[in-house]
Amino acid sequence: MASDKELAAFAGSKPYQLPVLADSILERGMSLIGTRYRFGGTSEAGFDCSGFIGYLFREEAGMNLPRSTREMINVNAPLVARNQLEPGDLLFFSTNGRRGRVSHAGIYLGDNQFIHSSSRRSGGVRIDSLGDSYWNKTFIEAKRALAMAPTVVTARK
Repeated sequence: MASDKELAAFAGSKPYQLPVLADSILERGMSLIGTRYRFGGTSEAGFDCSGFIGYLFREEAGMNLPRSTREMINVNAPLVARNQLEPGDLLFFSTNGRRGRVSHAGIYLGDNQFIHSSSRRSGGVRIDSLGDSYWNKTFIEAKRALAMAPTVVTARK
């Protein structure tokens, strides 16, 4: 688990601001609430969970994350303890009954809430609570992928 000092060292050499990036990612994500779930989807026509995350990080932070949750959980980014989550952190879950094997991902919003493209049944892009027993039970780990953001991020207006 990365300590605060390690996280600062990891991000401290770069002249960007994580909160600004997190805000724009989350704002864009919120504007997409209700977008339908589509397996393999990576656009506003429909997203699966990793397609949604990849779309937001590419559009708002200029980052290309791996396409699948199995690859995404292995990105070289600091692991974050659950009690140190910050908005923009990636959350990984094991939802298919195979213990510890990642099958779902979302983006932490703050205040124990996260945004994700859930499933066809639950209406696609939505907000849920990490405190909910289902998400609490299936949570695996969190990573601060924004720590890998490019040095220069041009704000688009």
